[in-house]
Amino acid sequence: MTTQQLAAAARAEAGKVLVGQDEAFDLLMVALLTGGHVLLEGAPGTAKTLMAKTLALLVRAEFKRVQFTPDLMPSDVIGTQVFELGSGQFRLRKGPIFTQVLLGDEINRAPAKTQSSLLEAMEERQVTIEGQRLVLPDPFFVVATQNPVEYEGTYPLPEAQLDRFLFKLLLDYAPPAAEVEVLRRYHQGFDARRIEDAGLRPVVGPDELAACRSEIRAVQVEEGILGYISAIVQATRRSQDLALGASTRASVALLLASKALAALQGRAYVVPDDVKTLARPVLRHRVILRPEAEIEGLTADNAIGRVLARVEVPR
Repeated sequence: MTTQQLAAAARAEAGKVLVGQDEAFDLLMVALLTGGHVLLEGAPGTAKTLMAKTLALLVRAEFKRVQFTPDLMPSDVIGTQVFELGSGQFRLRKGPIFTQVLLGDEINRAPAKTQSSLLEAMEERQVTIEGQRLVLPDPFFVVATQNPVEYEGTYPLPEAQLDRFLFKLLLDYAPPAAEVEVLRRYHQGFDARRIEDAGLRPVVGPDELAACRSEIRAVQVEEGILGYISAIVQATRRSQDLALGASTRASVALLLASKALAALQGRAYVVPDDVKTLARPVLRHRVILRPEAEIEGLTADNAIGRVLARVEVPR
């Protein structure tokens, strides 16, 4: 199965439970195939959790969910050593992070100490518990959800944490036609708590996933495209709208995601439109607006749009 065929099959199956979130679901697949992680931001009730559960089922991946709360401790996420009275020995109690698809629900409701417990896992695919290094399963994919920062009881994610996410996707309310379709499905008996009853079937296993990743690695990228990616990221560092531009990790993320998107669309090469399509989801959480730009009502997406307008597109 080619990457394009996998994407088409996953899209068709996901359509049994998801309505009006095609673009976000495609980018979730891009992130999974790239080995990245995704931050979903949106108001409650915009199908963030449903999307993560659906993807895990479609790729036959083990799924676990952690509800982030102000009193959640790092050990509640990664695990800890527990002393057993019977044996007189310590036993490792693994946390929910030992899974293939981890949903960190409302991650910005936990303090920075708990949020940062994911840093090592997301970057190095391992955790360290009392000096013991433990490797995480493959694939290991974090889908974190957060409410908009103006909501009560939220903590802003540290910049180092944000930089570990390949994409930040903004989920809005469904358009009227899609919302009517959601209502129609619930009227006909659909239950988001039992998505298995919707007839979802897995479309890819570990072997097919590895083959798709090999196909993505083989996607060709011309020197002009490499220069284009670098020019975009460097332009964010010079932008008058931004106090902080994107890092070199952002350049790498934009390159790898562009290769995956090209493969999903059935191409063996990257084109400038791949880069432009992914620039906002890759960069919006890696830049910081200047205070005066915020006062003017600009958003990170506006600033990135201005950058893209100034950078020359390779022929």
